[in-house]
Amino acid sequence: MTAEREPISRRERPAKPALTRRGIVDTAVRVMRSEGLEKVTMRRLAQELDTGPASLYVYVANTAELHAAVLDALLGEVDLAVEDAGTGWRDQLVAVLTSYTWVLFEHPQLARSALVARPSGENYLNLVERMLSLLSRSGAAREQVAWGIDKLLQYATATAAERATQERAPGAQDDWNALTRAVHTVDEATHPMIKAHMPALLAGAAEHRLSWGFDVLINGIIHTPLPGTVD
Repeated sequence: MTAEREPISRRERPAKPALTRRGIVDTAVRVMRSEGLEKVTMRRLAQELDTGPASLYVYVANTAELHAAVLDALLGEVDLAVEDAGTGWRDQLVAVLTSYTWVLFEHPQLARSALVARPSGENYLNLVERMLSLLSRSGAAREQVAWGIDKLLQYATATAAERATQERAPGAQDDWNALTRAVHTVDEATHPMIKAHMPALLAGAAEHRLSWGFDVLINGIIHTPLPGTVD
């Protein structure tokens, strides 16, 4: 006669680590790095954490909030300590923004999500604090500095999302080649301005266009008062 297996008491099983928001976000970042942002769902994380999806909603309200938290976690990679005695506030600000852009560019799906995500964690607050500190050294009015930060981040985020999509999307190079052929062979009689602005229209390295764009925005922020502040 075979001896009956003695059931294992639940008390003898290893205890699962307690759920925390930090643990959930760390797991989400790990899944995103290995499998992509589309796999970062409540159900997928519940499997990883050996729990039910309902348990996660105590810490994260929905997938949008989760993606925003993942974005904030990755913003910890942005170099905020860019500071050199030989550079001024503008160069330092552009360097911080460039670092932010490249962090997003390394994660194309997150770059697109960042266009609508609203991070509110410590890393995002540190980024905004650093940008405000640098831009305020321009001498611009406090309101212009405050509004300007939004525009600079929008430009950086959109640039990262656009480049990430173009460089990784199937057929993107074919689309670019088609555009290049079209503007180079345009009829001057029907499109004289395009003809007049070639080859500059498509010229310039990506990093140069990016830094020039930041300079354009910074100049505009400094010299453009808010509506209603000028008599």
